Amino acid sequence: MMKVTLYTDGAARGNPDGPGGYGAILQYVDREGRLHEKELSAGYRKTTNNRMELMGVIAGLEALNRPCRVEVVSDSAYVVKAFTEHWLESWIKKGWKRGRGEPVKNTDLWKRLLKAMEPHETVFRWVKGHDGHPENERCDRLATAAADHGPLLEDTGLEQ
Repeated sequence: MMKVTLYTDGAARGNPDGPGGYGAILQYVDREGRLHEKELSAGYRKTTNNRMELMGVIAGLEALNRPCRVEVVSDSAYVVKAFTEHWLESWIKKGWKRGRGEPVKNTDLWKRLLKAMEPHETVFRWVKGHDGHPENERCDRLATAAADHGPLLEDTGLEQ
């Protein structure tokens, strides 16, 4: 099974009614041992940073054309803690409710993310963002560019 590292980021540009964008970088080694990277990003309007973070992960997972071992590297504690601290499992058991019966936000994207994860062995790892962290910096630029310039999707099919 191919191993893929998925670096993701989202940018709402500080305004839920303004442009937002997400970026993802798929990094993998092919059968001949060559390292490859595929980049994608896209812009959205009238959304929030948390939705952009989720979209980055979803887009990266949906771009994979076969089952892989995927390590998702994200600067979003919201996304990573949902899995590493079993928040998501708890939300599902409670009927997509949080503590005190409050509804979970972004349920549509959480469900889409779970579907995108189905064929893969997926683990999540948090890195600190916005401090030049090398594992996050390129995705941050992708997300910001997407927010500033609109859709920038690239082909993300993995080479054989």
